[in-house]
Amino acid sequence: MQVTLEWHEYAMGAEVGKLRMLASIRRGSSHRYGMDRQGWTEHIEGACAELAVAKTLGVYWDGSVDTFKGRPDLPGVEVRWRSRPEWDLIVRPDDDPDAWFVLVVGSCPTYTVVGAMRGRDARRDEWSQDYGGRPPAWFVPQAHLLPIEAMGHGRATTE
Repeated sequence: MQVTLEWHEYAMGAEVGKLRMLASIRRGSSHRYGMDRQGWTEHIEGACAELAVAKTLGVYWDGSVDTFKGRPDLPGVEVRWRSRPEWDLIVRPDDDPDAWFVLVVGSCPTYTVVGAMRGRDARRDEWSQDYGGRPPAWFVPQAHLLPIEAMGHGRATTE
């Protein structure tokens, strides 16, 4: 499902991404999953992807900063933006098994909401990988994801 953000929406997403990056710099944080780069682009695109999913589901996005694992990106939903359109959905061992995980690809202002899966359903041995020597995680192939409508949230439209 494709969703295009309006200029004021991606301005908001960019601001939240900027604030997240600045908070990370202020804390002196490094990426906790061993990525060798995570910067401005990843924070901005990730925030805009969250907003795109909220828009698709018809739910409020608060654009929180510094909440990490304290609460989900959206109620009961974690959004995973990937920089390459063919990449898989990532679910990590410390992720909430009851949350929905939504894969989003694309770049501002147009995103594709690829699909979703519950965290518990992603924990399959054949999907476990440790790419690049990073801690193991589950990489769910796109073909195994459910349509976002299966989540039962909001309206799931691109109006």
